Amino acid sequence: MIEIVCHRGANELAPENTYASSRICLDWGVHYVEIDVSTSADGILYVIHGPSLERTTNGTGRIDQLTSDRIDQLDAGSWFDTKFADQRIPRVDEFLGWIKGKAKVYFDVKAATHEAIVNVVAKHGFEKDCFFWSGDNDWALGLKERAPYLPLKVNVNSIDSLILKHDVYRMDIIEIGLGNVTEEILAEAKSRNVSVMVYHKENDHNAFNQIIEWDVEMVNLNHADSFLEVLRAKPDG
Repeated sequence: MIEIVCHRGANELAPENTYASSRICLDWGVHYVEIDVSTSADGILYVIHGPSLERTTNGTGRIDQLTSDRIDQLDAGSWFDTKFADQRIPRVDEFLGWIKGKAKVYFDVKAATHEAIVNVVAKHGFEKDCFFWSGDNDWALGLKERAPYLPLKVNVNSIDSLILKHDVYRMDIIEIGLGNVTEEILAEAKSRNVSVMVYHKENDHNAFNQIIEWDVEMVNLNHADSFLEVLRAKPDG
């Protein structure tokens, strides 16, 4: 059964990286909610893409330049719709306590120390209910060294990049665009005990059918609700 990842929550229906967008995903029954992780000036982990605050809050500047007492007051929903004016930037600690037992978590780490991440995951017992990615290659390698038991995801676009990156990162999951999926890549991933996650941004039922036919382990979506409609319409859905 394919596991469904909600990219930044239900970001087409509610402000990304908020409780509101995550609640919708939980109502859909997805397996994972993806959250971005950034750190405040006083070391608190927050669920926000960052580093700029302007795009998704009424704040200004960078999240790493503000302390948590100021960040906790910011409006993280009105930019999307005034009905979400009550949304604040979630603290990762509180978010994990809230979502525990409801869904697993995909951590897209923008800025955080390994110690802070490892500690908050351990506090809430998420070791077997999460995976990680970082655009900072050194950070990703560091996490694998610091906590090899935490699943790591790496992006690939070919069989050559899969082999090269697995030799370096020993990742547990690869993410790949639908157009780059091949039988050879799937076979190579399987031989290395690596799960395959297809990322697809658009709301495209034909693409969703292709993803299902590839029989991959995971899919990362902005339109999980539409994907579920297609999946449930299958004879064995």
